[in-house]
Amino acid sequence: MTLLDVRGLTVRTADGRTLVDDLSFTVGSGERLGLIGESGSGKSLTTLAILGLLPTGMTASGSVELAGTQIVGAPEKRLTAVRGRDAAVVFQEPLTALDPLMRVGRQIAGPLARRTGLRGPALRSAVLDGLEQVRLPDPERVARAFPHEISGGQRQRVALAMALACAPALLIADEPTTALDVSVQAEILTLLDTLVAEREMAVLFVSHDLAVVARVTDRALVLKDGRCVEEGPVLDVVGAPRAPYTKTLVDGARTLQAALDLRSSR
Repeated sequence: MTLLDVRGLTVRTADGRTLVDDLSFTVGSGERLGLIGESGSGKSLTTLAILGLLPTGMTASGSVELAGTQIVGAPEKRLTAVRGRDAAVVFQEPLTALDPLMRVGRQIAGPLARRTGLRGPALRSAVLDGLEQVRLPDPERVARAFPHEISGGQRQRVALAMALACAPALLIADEPTTALDVSVQAEILTLLDTLVAEREMAVLFVSHDLAVVARVTDRALVLKDGRCVEEGPVLDVVGAPRAPYTKTLVDGARTLQAALDLRSSR
């Protein structure tokens, strides 16, 4: 079943500049699609348009149908009902997504209470369970903490717990590991892969890192200047790219990896 159907999506600024140009793709239930591209390629704007969260001054046209709801042109009340229930997002920097003045436990309790109707001790227990599910040690301490009192990797796990609290059909992960150390990055990717598989969720994974996309997705779409230049099974896209731009990305990634391998062997 098609969960997300994007047709002719175009995003423009107030002065008429086109940032995403006639983009079309689908994501089926349980499928994992990667959006690949350099900074400025339109990846993050695409995810924001899917959730009806474009910045002021930007407009979307075309069609974005998410779990049967048309997003483009929808009123805010309808969009609010879709966010969390049908799709939830984990951003690159969790500090921008978490309220710095609210304890972590309360931030997870909000979406949990809206979805389940839980209150009091039952809600507190569900919050701690959510923190345990994202493999956070000492969940009671984390629940009492403010975002600045825990590490970057722990904050990203909290952001993931918040997204999963709504049990969405689609998880949108927008560069979720870019700001993390390599070792923490690997842990988060493994955790994400495990939790998504357990819940049979669909994933839209946004990244400039080809290796990361190849690890966690089944299919990939390559963006350049807001347009799709290549789409297909992720191992084909990464292993035998057809588009010149994709070849450039792959060659660049291989050159970087070779340099890192050489440096580590010294």
